[in-house]
Amino acid sequence: EPLPVDGRPGTALMSGTLNGAGLLRVRASATAQESQYARIVDMVRDAQAGKAPVQRLADRYAVWFTPITIAVCASTLLFTHDWMRVLAVLVVATPCPLILAAPIGVIGGINRAARRGVILRNGNALEQLARIDTAVFDKTGTITVGQPRLREVRAFGNRSREEVLAFAAAVEHASGHLLARVVVAAAEGEGLAIGTVTESHEEPGRGVTGLVTGHAVHVGGRSFVLDHVVDGSELPADTDATLQAFVAVDGVPAGVIEFADELRPDLRETLDRLRALGVTRLMLLSGDHAPAVRTMAAAAGFSEARGDLLPGDKAATVRGLRTEGRVVMMVGDGTNDAPALSAADVGVALSAHSGGVTAEAADVVVLRDALGQVADAVEIARHAIRITRQSIWIGLGLSGCAMIGAALGGITPVAGALLQEGIDVAVILNALRSSGPLSFRHGREPVPH
Repeated sequence: EPLPVDGRPGTALMSGTLNGAGLLRVRASATAQESQYARIVDMVRDAQAGKAPVQRLADRYAVWFTPITIAVCASTLLFTHDWMRVLAVLVVATPCPLILAAPIGVIGGINRAARRGVILRNGNALEQLARIDTAVFDKTGTITVGQPRLREVRAFGNRSREEVLAFAAAVEHASGHLLARVVVAAAEGEGLAIGTVTESHEEPGRGVTGLVTGHAVHVGGRSFVLDHVVDGSELPADTDATLQAFVAVDGVPAGVIEFADELRPDLRETLDRLRALGVTRLMLLSGDHAPAVRTMAAAAGFSEARGDLLPGDKAATVRGLRTEGRVVMMVGDGTNDAPALSAADVGVALSAHSGGVTAEAADVVVLRDALGQVADAVEIARHAIRITRQSIWIGLGLSGCAMIGAALGGITPVAGALLQEGIDVAVILNALRSSGPLSFRHGREPVPH
């Protein structure tokens, strides 16, 4: 979770929960094998074992090439009764466009992606990435920065916004809480003068108190601040959609600070690029409350959104899309996303926040903390597969013309052998274009070569 969650006696905690501040006593109620993490690992294994093998690009063309070659040889022998012509047909009927073009084109695409900081595990990942028409994104840490940010400071009465933030930063300076560091960083970033705090006291999970230039300042949750003000009618109610810290100065409500996990700055550009590349369906999945997820999805530009999902629910949603005939890319960053990454045609992990089972479950790993590289990977894959198909068709077309020429007696076996080598060289040179420079949209620099 990007924002701290309040816990009370009796609150159930998952393995991997981080304690914000203060002493935390927990009672183990399950073994490691019964943990959510263990269930996620099992779901990843089941998804990977149940994924049907995908027919590779070269294999799809090879299905037709062999019977066509046999048919031409049989027709040549039937009508000419000349075994030398049959031999010439076999010599020029080279499978090298399939043997050479496909791996060279695919490896070229993989190398280009690696230079952009995107690791594709194998050629199948590149081929599937080129075919996707549906992209599914996790929310927290994937389309958001994954860290709490100060969203807004509202002042009450005759206090200014800057005063409220400076008072709060002064008392929070002595706290080790995650949100305290956010407040201090925001005040320092705005160049505010932060006073010296004395007699500081922190109640873990509730708030912090201190004297700042002679003023008694209280910062914390609503119930904490209500205990230290004369009239709390100005304090707004708590909300599930936003995390708030309330500020009181000398027993009077002074303001409220709101925190949020912000959308990534390159999110809209990434979604626009995916649409331009032919991805017609963009979906947001999250374990957060459904109304909040739908609100964020609408702001970001997603066509669909679903919330209140467990890891298994995300994987089931992805499998449902594939059942509809969709070719699905799942993008995530956390352990909870691992089953969905395994269930998708292509799983993409953002490694800046992920690791372990998440990276293992993914077919593609983005090494840099940049969502735009997901669109880069799709563009690279489509370019590489387009060049590869072009190379295959050029090679097969030239081989087909040579087979006809050999069947008509215009090409001898020796000349056919030389011609076949020429066809191979042409195919290789064209396939090598898949690793050449590609100018990315929206002013992105070309891939170095």
